[in-house]
This record gives sequence, C-alpha cells and structure tokens, in this order.
Amino acid sequence: MSSSYDYLIVGGGTAGCVLAARLSENPDVSVLLIEAGKRDRHPLIHIPAGFAKLTAGPYEWGFSTAPQQHCEDRTIPYAQGKVLGGGGSINAQVFTRGAPQDYDRWSQQHGCSGWSFAEVQQYFVRSEGNARLGGPWHGTDGPLGVSDFPDLHALTVAFIEAGKQAGIPETDDFNGESQHGVGAYQITNRDRKRCSAATGYLKPVQNRPNLTVELHSHVRRVILDGSRVVGVETEAGGRTSTRRADREVLMTAGAINTPKILLLSGIGDPSALGDLGIDTVVESPYVGRNLQDHCDLDVVYSLRDKISVDRLLRFGPESVLAFVRYAAGRRGPLTSTVVEGGAFTYGDPSAPTPDLQFHFLPAAGAEAGVTATRPGYGCTLNTYFVRPHSRGSVRLASADPAAPPLIDPNYLAEDYDVDVSIEGVRQMREIMTQPAFSRYIEGEHHPGATYGSTKDELIRYARDFGRTAYHPVGTCAMGSGDLSVCSADLKVRGVEGLRVCDASVMPDLVSSNTQAATVMIAEKASDLIRADA
Repeated sequence: MSSSYDYLIVGGGTAGCVLAARLSENPDVSVLLIEAGKRDRHPLIHIPAGFAKLTAGPYEWGFSTAPQQHCEDRTIPYAQGKVLGGGGSINAQVFTRGAPQDYDRWSQQHGCSGWSFAEVQQYFVRSEGNARLGGPWHGTDGPLGVSDFPDLHALTVAFIEAGKQAGIPETDDFNGESQHGVGAYQITNRDRKRCSAATGYLKPVQNRPNLTVELHSHVRRVILDGSRVVGVETEAGGRTSTRRADREVLMTAGAINTPKILLLSGIGDPSALGDLGIDTVVESPYVGRNLQDHCDLDVVYSLRDKISVDRLLRFGPESVLAFVRYAAGRRGPLTSTVVEGGAFTYGDPSAPTPDLQFHFLPAAGAEAGVTATRPGYGCTLNTYFVRPHSRGSVRLASADPAAPPLIDPNYLAEDYDVDVSIEGVRQMREIMTQPAFSRYIEGEHHPGATYGSTKDELIRYARDFGRTAYHPVGTCAMGSGDLSVCSADLKVRGVEGLRVCDASVMPDLVSSNTQAATVMIAEKASDLIRADA
C-alpha cells in the first residue's frame, strides 16, 4: 500500500464517504479514506428495522458522557458510529435537514459566508435521490436514497391522527418551505434497504483505482511540518504507520473524534494541552468547545393489545417469519426503521420556526438507554428542543490516543432549554390522550405517575431521564469570530493543508436530525477543495 496520497480523509462516516466519492471523481488525484471501524457488512445494518439493535454494540464507540451537572450527575451512554458509514449506518434513518433559517443564521450571525440556505440548497438537492418528492426543494437522482415507508404501522397512523386532533396540521414533507406539522418521516432508504453514505456514495465507486479504503485503522494525530499538515499517524493491530498528504488532510471523524485528534496533535488550548504534557503546535483555544446536542425526553406507553413492533425485536417465531419475508422479497414489518412518525411544533409561541421535534416509535423504548424497564408491548414518543442554548465540550482525558475523550454535552444548563423541553413533554401527553390514540393505551409506563404535570415534576423528570439524541455538533465551529476554529472554507485557522468537513464545523445546531446537513457540508466541502486544487 502506498504511504502517500493527494488527499487523506480521516473518518469513514457520513462526511468521509461523501468526500471520498466526490474527490475521487478526478482520476488524476489519489484519495485514502481511513476508518477505525469495520466494513458495513452485518445484515442488521442494511435491514431497516435493524436500527433497534445497533445503538449499542460493536458498531459504535462505546462512549459515555461525563457526569451531567444539570441532570443529577448521571453518566449517559453516547452512541457514535464506528463502522464504514458512521452514524448513517446505525441511525434510525430519519431524513430531515432543518429549517432554511438555520443556515441563514450561520451566514448572518456567525460570519459563515457562502452558507446561507440559498447558497447551500443546491447541495441538498445534489445529494438527494427522493423517490416521491421533487421540484425546487428535493433532488431525485442523487446518491442518498430517500423514500417513504412502504407500510405504516397502524399505531403510527393513529399517532398522526391524534396529532391532528391536538391541533397540529398534517404534512407530507418536513423538508419543504415549512417544518410545522405532523406526519410520517421520509427515511434514507432505497429499495427497502438502508442507504447510508457508505451505500449510496462509496459502494458504487469503491473500485476506482485512485481510491483506497483503509479499515480498522485509528488516526492518532496529524503530522505537522512547521505550520503545514503533511500527513497522519495511524495505529492498526499494534503497529504505528505514517500516511502522507501531498495536498490536504480532511477531518471527517465527527464532532467527538475530530477535536480529539486535533488536540492530540497539539492544536488547541495551550493551558489544557500543557496540563497533559502535550506541546502546543497551533494555539486554537476553542477546539473541542461549543459542543451542542439535542437532549431527548421519552414517554413510553403500555398497550391494551399485542400489536406493537416489540414482538419482532425479540427472538421467536414471529421475528423469524419477519426475517424470512424480508429476505425473500423485502416485504413485511422489517421494512420499517421503527421510527416512523413525527412532528415539529412550537414550544415557545414567539419562536421564528418550530422549536420542538417529536419521533414516534410503535415499540417500547427500542433504543439503548431509553428506560431500564419496558412493558411487554408498548410505544414510544420522544421530543427535544431543537435549538438548545446550553454548550458543552470535548476534552482529552490523557495524552494516550487510546483513551476515550471526556464528553460533556452540559445538557439543560440553561433555564430556557428546560422550559421549552418540558413543554414538549406536556405536548406529548396531550397528543397521546387524543381519541385517535387513547383507545390503544393501557397506561403511561414511563415516566408514569411518579412524575405528574406540575412544572417542578416535569423539570425533575427532564433532569432524571434526559439523554442524547445522537446529534453532536459544533466542536470545531466555522465562522469569522474569535470563537471559531475554522474559516468559512473549512480550513483550520493557523494551519495549512488541514480542513474539517463534518458536523464539527456547524456553528450551531440545525433544527432537526443532523445527517442530511452533514451530507450537505461534505458536498460543499468537495467543491471548496476542488476549487483550491
């Protein structure tokens, strides 16, 4: 294997797969994609319903947060993908990209020239291969397959009707001019299989002679020659190697591992690095700061009848039959990602765009970490405040590259976040008690009667059970201010030959799930990189 390439891409997740495919379109450049995890071969990755088994296990890093000061000092599981395709290979495949105003805010308030919605919309359209929607808001022939659920569960249909009864307008497109509404999500599926960036972007081009994919390889640090990054140091199977970049090193390791690698390389806050015995090469105090994530709150209901997807998430005759049906013709309940319905509403009536998002699952706490006890058969509705004010950090625990970082999302540090979040809980309960759904419900299993409807009780519930929505961003933020790590062209300030091209660069969190926005960033990054070549 060659040790020198034009471009080194550090991280084979969503952004890395997009960049590898786009940059290798030029046969005159050589590209190396480096991924710490495995290839995405496990069948559960590609079966839509497999999501329920992937939020804990060998395809994620096994991270946990630091004790959360404003959440009863709880340590919260923090799943991040460690597999080709990254989070896009283990997530619930919900396809939302936020409000147009999110990107205008990047441009107008954070000095991210070129990142207004009018300027980035072309990249959303270019990336998207939507099976139903088109026009100015959607692409139809992009690499990322997007489709409707082939068959909505009866409980999801009831949830949508209940949302309408609660006064929420119905929508069939959360990615159009307005997010506001209740309906079924579109998902990153093509032909009833998961379409991650590894599947949609990388797999069709993986045999290009100028593209190399290196798996099971951990990047320990970037290598600098003066102020220029010239390569990376990797470790695989106990052996350390060097890969050189003739043009650029592109960081796509995600909002947790990208800042970790930069800090290990001596790019960060001198005082914090010095405490760990790491020499500062480039002073960049805000590497790892500005961490933002959605704090998810779940309500789980037990059901009168055994109609939920829970029966398929346990090994038995029904789950075996479902697998046979899927294997024979991609039919049956395993075509569902389990996260089927949703809504965007207003927690603060004065908000310019919806500030609460909901996900409905016709199963009881299917994700790891939702609740320790589950009813035999149930359903789950969760919510989060989409534009949190709280800010956290990613720091090094030690100078050892093998040590996990210290992840502190600092959930619910701001009172405003708490107020809007608990309004989301109130709205969840209102939706689920509407006639269209109440006939299915036996009772509220979690949080249950221990947490009533007073403000103090709801605050206690939020602090006792808030968890990650798997949407970390912002730890190498772009912009023009002193708090930014990267410029608007994604170049790390004070360094040559190094860009960050993943969710780390978002100056603030988009009002939705983050995968579509990360694909957009990588698409735009590919044009910025090629323009400088």
